[in-house]
Parts: sequence; C-alpha cells; structure tokens
Amino acid sequence: MKNKISGKDRKDWEDFITKKDKVEDKDNLSKQNTSYKGHMEIDLHGYSLEEANKKVFKFINDCHEKNIKSINVITGKGLRSKNNEDPYSSSDLGMLKNSVPDFIKNNSDLMNKIKYINFDEVASKNKGNFYIYLKKN
Repeated sequence: MKNKISGKDRKDWEDFITKKDKVEDKDNLSKQNTSYKGHMEIDLHGYSLEEANKKVFKFINDCHEKNIKSINVITGKGLRSKNNEDPYSSSDLGMLKNSVPDFIKNNSDLMNKIKYINFDEVASKNKGNFYIYLKKN
C-alpha cells in the first residue's frame, strides 16, 4: 500500500469536495418511492393490511401517471406475522405477501393500469416481493 497520495489523486479529491454538484446517494435508490430508469419500488414492511392496501393503491396510481414501467412491491415473507396466533384470521390472507396481491387483483381500477403481475413470485415461499408491470398512460 502506498503512503503517499499522488498529485492527481489530491487534485481529484479537492475538486470533489469543492464541487457544488454532489454525487447521487446510491442508498437512495433502494429507499421507498425512488425512481431509477422507469422502475420504482415500495417497501410495505411494518404496515397493517389496511395501511398497505391504501399505500399500494396510491402508489400504483402515481406510478401510472408518471409512466413508470415496473414496480417492485416488497411485502416481506410473512415469517414474523402474528396472525397465526389468532384462530379467526386467515394465515394466508393475514400476511401482506398474499393479501396485497389479492387486493390489487380484485381492484378493477388498478387492474386497468396493470399489464402483468408476476404471481409466481407471490406464490414462492422464498420471495418477499413481487413485480408489477404497468401499461402506458
């Protein structure tokens, strides 16, 4: 390892720290409601069923208006869901992993804006997300 910094490296560093245009925060690309080349994602961890459905409804409509091509919906796998403790609730529909796609599928307003949903990803026990591909606005 070199102990000395070259003149070029020093100049590049000085240019970087004095420049007004900052480098884009790559961590922002994975945060909720971020867009990257026609793709957006939403993370529903921690939301109740009702909150998640409302958020997804608004998010899909907003993405369709902005002509976003695909959406990654992160629901989680449902491994920490506490709905199994309630004998009166459905273990499948109590988890966002299953209930959010079901909500979307049964909402004609949303389905009119959707080209394709990858339901194989929803059914997979190893995945906690699924993709939605939107029609053009």
